[in-house]
Amino acid sequence: MRAVVRGLGRGLGRGAAGVGVVVTLAVAGWLMWVLPGPQLGAVLGLGPVDGVVSVHRCYEATDAEGYATGTDCTGWYTPRRAGEEAREIVLDTAADEYRRGTQVEVRTARGRAYELSGTAVFNFGSAAGLLLVPFLTLAAWLFACARSGAVESGDGYFLVSLAGLLAAIVLAAVAGILVGIATAVF
Repeated sequence: MRAVVRGLGRGLGRGAAGVGVVVTLAVAGWLMWVLPGPQLGAVLGLGPVDGVVSVHRCYEATDAEGYATGTDCTGWYTPRRAGEEAREIVLDTAADEYRRGTQVEVRTARGRAYELSGTAVFNFGSAAGLLLVPFLTLAAWLFACARSGAVESGDGYFLVSLAGLLAAIVLAAVAGILVGIATAVF
């Protein structure tokens, strides 16, 4: 009887850990969709160009705490799709400080325009990495628990999570620098 109860408990534990993996990955995907995903997709150029921004002026943008976040430009947005109206828009983290009248092809997300720039790749890439690493580490730990049928030690996963957070920032910085060099050269 004890063996049956122990086997049943192990099976339920595996099932709960398996459901935990699915829920963790679903929440991570949803948060990526809600927070940095659309902007990152627009910056990386996923999908066709949405329209053109005719730059009015550029300025050094800051966040809520006063730290510089790159160059933003205001301008007149002309969409490529029929049925959309032209409007004033902000070109978030522009690749360059454009002169008045410069035409820039952009993709839009959440009411702002984006183009490929090193600063934008760093900003949204590091946000995506810092968001995903804890969820992926938790999912890996839950998967190990589901596979073994017992609660695994989380010490190694915690250290991997810390290393992953550092790696996310470093990779975003390297990608941002490479994109910045490439946009300057080409």
